[in-house]
Amino acid sequence: MLAVDDIEAARTAAAELGEIAGEMSAPLLRAVAAQAKGAVLLARGDARNALPALREALTGWQELEAPYEAARVRVLIGLGCRELGDKETAEMEIDASRRVFEQLGAIPDLSRVEELSRIEGPKSAGGLTPREIQVLRLVATGKTNKVIGAELFISERTVDRHVSRILAKLGLSSRSAATAFAYEHDLLELRPSAGG
Repeated sequence: MLAVDDIEAARTAAAELGEIAGEMSAPLLRAVAAQAKGAVLLARGDARNALPALREALTGWQELEAPYEAARVRVLIGLGCRELGDKETAEMEIDASRRVFEQLGAIPDLSRVEELSRIEGPKSAGGLTPREIQVLRLVATGKTNKVIGAELFISERTVDRHVSRILAKLGLSSRSAATAFAYEHDLLELRPSAGG
């Protein structure tokens, strides 16, 4: 549900899962429920409350000796720490997940972690979140909200909210000003053309 940006449905499902996990003595279910709760809170912008649930999930996955799931939770913990300004812990968690993904050959997850690392670096200008930077990059290429939504698998309305937050955070009034900001702060991933 989070993948299609239906945070409210994901919140409801996570709460139900948490209730079921509380009634049963099943470590796997508790880890899944804690991870779901933390992921939903993080998606809602509540990193402070997401981190305890995510750390509970990490402990559960480690006790179950499930390195892949633990690494995925570490990515979420890293994102939460980054949102709270704890860049050192964020980097540590994301690096730990990268090592596990490399060992397991989890290429899609490894690619995502590499992208998060590139976004985090000096490119996190203006206090933008990694998702906002993704949206800004696409805005700067001239894409419409509808096209951006399709590319990122989120709704057009969500893209509109991201664009509004980007403009507000940067103190800008237009998409063209945001595009100029992206160029000035080297936020675009420029690739050489096939011909040259």
